[in-house]
Amino acid sequence: MKSSVKKWLAGATDSPDRVKPRVDAGQRVYSIGDIHGRLDLLRQLHRMIEADARGFTGDRILVYLGDYIDRGMQSREIIDELLDAPLAGFENVYLLGNHEQTLLDFLQQPRVAAGWLAWGGRETLASYGVPLQAHARPDPEQLRDELQSRLPERHLAFYRNMQMTHQAGDYLFVHAGIRPGIPLQEQSNEDLLWIREDFTESSAWHEYVVVHGHSIFEQVEFLPNRIGIDTGAYATGVLTCLVLEGEEQRLLQTGVRN
Repeated sequence: MKSSVKKWLAGATDSPDRVKPRVDAGQRVYSIGDIHGRLDLLRQLHRMIEADARGFTGDRILVYLGDYIDRGMQSREIIDELLDAPLAGFENVYLLGNHEQTLLDFLQQPRVAAGWLAWGGRETLASYGVPLQAHARPDPEQLRDELQSRLPERHLAFYRNMQMTHQAGDYLFVHAGIRPGIPLQEQSNEDLLWIREDFTESSAWHEYVVVHGHSIFEQVEFLPNRIGIDTGAYATGVLTCLVLEGEEQRLLQTGVRN
């Protein structure tokens, strides 16, 4: 895996002459990419994080980059796991992903059902006990009503209360990315949740090094202006956690030899 430390000043346009990115002294930050209903991988990665953090006496922060649900078969179980079995001794930060936002949109506007079902909503509905095969021609409002009747209040509160971004040292954590050239405080939620090529193909310098998921890469992308850690876990079995401490950047991953 390539190191961004080696590439830090090599590729960003308009990059200031500055030191390598770092998190604050006494902190270790763990950030997990898109989980997408793979409870088996989440539990495995949690065990790896616990083992890695053993003996570290500083502040331990665990940032989830969103997309906990859809595609995999255990969306409901993922949320139960996060609510019932958070890692002890960590500050847990849960960012909103576009898939969670789409579930919330579906509850308000059932007409989004067609798109949601096509990119993973079918599996989420099944995990909440709303099997789509029971509907020869699914009626969006009926599906919405069934989901509402089965969705635990604490799950709905969890979806509604997720953060859009998190900042630690020189890093900004967000689900999809940011719009280059736009100040952070002026970024739209749509871009934070959905942006792809306009962000991933840009070499523009940002105020922070952006750690993101959403766009799948075969390997983690370490670049001077961003680090992309969505490795397509639901299909590949590789769920990635980026570990940041001081100027160090390293990985914990399921399905590969660390």
